[in-house]
Parts: sequence; structure tokens; C-alpha cells
Amino acid sequence: MATIATTHSIVPLQLAGNTTEQQNAALQQYLAEAIQEAYRTSIDELDRQSVESVLQSYKQLKGEIIDQIVGTIQRHAVSNKYAAEAVGSDRGYPANYRLRPVEAQTTELRKAFPNLGSCIEKLARLPLPESAEGWFAIPRWQAVAPTYNEAVEMMLEALGKRRRFSNRIAGRLREAHLRQTARSLLAEGILSDQQPGNDILVVAAQAGMLHRGSSARRTRAAMAGNEFGLGVFAFGAMLLTHPERLSSSDSLMVDCCGDEYSIQGDATFDRIPLFDFDASGIEFSIFYEDRARNLWGSPTGFLYKIV
Repeated sequence: MATIATTHSIVPLQLAGNTTEQQNAALQQYLAEAIQEAYRTSIDELDRQSVESVLQSYKQLKGEIIDQIVGTIQRHAVSNKYAAEAVGSDRGYPANYRLRPVEAQTTELRKAFPNLGSCIEKLARLPLPESAEGWFAIPRWQAVAPTYNEAVEMMLEALGKRRRFSNRIAGRLREAHLRQTARSLLAEGILSDQQPGNDILVVAAQAGMLHRGSSARRTRAAMAGNEFGLGVFAFGAMLLTHPERLSSSDSLMVDCCGDEYSIQGDATFDRIPLFDFDASGIEFSIFYEDRARNLWGSPTGFLYKIV
């Protein structure tokens, strides 16, 4: 098992695929134009002596320029869409929350779903992708039920057998109401292809802290290229294996931004399913996708490839 961690590394796997030749050419043109403008502006402010000083520090100058350009590009690669839908938050995880080994997670999942098959548990020996908090065992919903919505119902039922649990939208979880986002569907397919034949997938993820205080749709807009939202089924599995994650009223509550919800079942998917906690236990409900709240954060997963 240790061989994977010591002889391999991982790099982000971008969900949208590689850049196109047209995009590459356009970016190269824009950078060339910016460099020419920087040259023209700088040369007007320099004399022969100062230019000579710049030329003598060429290697250092080149490195600084590269770092500045790369940093600027990366900053602009994150969308500003819905940027106003974010508030400050100091909410965190309960003090008793600890990440369990994947082996312990799969054992717990099979207690709830005895028919679950294999899992490549040794993948959890790999280094984590950037921004991920740990490795989580999440079943393929296809190994649990014929449809995603039925699998969600079964996951919520399993949670209800183990915790005090209230479902505020019971009976309204059919396809007309609840569906996965296109991005999460794409990521799910990639993970299944990477771990073929396994009922339980090993997923690099974070449990909500990374996007705390952001609305669900701001979180979706701000995701890294290899990041995707976790839905009700995936986060439900995380709660089965880590019940402490929602175990106190001051916990960071959870927007499941990997799913979207239509309150009328009329194809207007502008709500978000959520989990929160109060004195009566876990509550499952919905809220507006454009509302930013300091009490809430969205869990996400991260794709990678081994090199």
C-alpha cells in the first residue's frame, strides 16, 4: 500500500478538459500585447543608465515577471460571478470531528448497505489534492438503487435509523424536484471510470469549510477546475461514516451544492438541499441557492490523475 504514496504523485484533473488551440493562441496574443504595452510604458520612464541596470538583472527580472503573470492569470481564472453572495464566517467543525481511515468508512457503509462490493482502499495512501481535507469513501449510487432519487431516499432512511432525523421535504424527492448538477454528474462518471468495478469510490473532498459563507451558486462559480459539488447522497454517506460532522448547534451547516432542487417540480431549479442540526437532531430541508449565510458551507470533491 505504501508504494503508491512514495512512488507516485497526483495532479489536478480539470473537469472541462484541456484548453483548445484557439484558446491557447488567443491567450498568447493577449499576453504579447500586454508585454508590449508594459515595455512602451516602462521605456518612457527610463534612461540609459537605468535600462542598463534592468538588463543586468535580467534573470531575476524574468522570474519576477513570470510569477506576476502566472499569479494574475490564476486570479482571473476564478469567476467573479455572484461574488457579492459571500459573507464572513467563523463557523467550523465540531471539536470531536475526526477523519476516519477509509477502511473504517467502508466497514460502516456496508453496515447500512450490505450489498456494497469492493473499494480500492489503498488510494487513500496517495497525497491529497490541493484544498482537499481528506479521503472519503462514497458509494456509487448505482450500487444502492436504480435511480439517483431512490438512492437518496435510501441514504436518508439509513441516516434516520442511526440519528434523530427530520426530513422536511419527505415525499418530494422525485426527479421533478431533485437532480444532480451537470458538473457533479460529469465528475461522478470520471471517478467511476478511474475506479472501475468498485461499488465504493475513494474521493478526495472537503466537508464545507473551504466555501463557508458563500451561497451555493457562488460556490459553484468559484470552484477550481478539478472541483465539483457534493450532493445529498454523497454527503449523506459522509455523515454515515462521520456522524460527528453534524453533532452540535454551532457546527458549520451544509449546503449540498452538487444537487439542485425545484420546489414546484416545474423545472425551475433555484433551491439547494441542505443539512442542519439543532436540539432535535439533523434536519434535511431546502433553501435558496442565491442566499449567503455565515452558518453554512458547501462540501466539494476534487478530481486528480496519478503521474
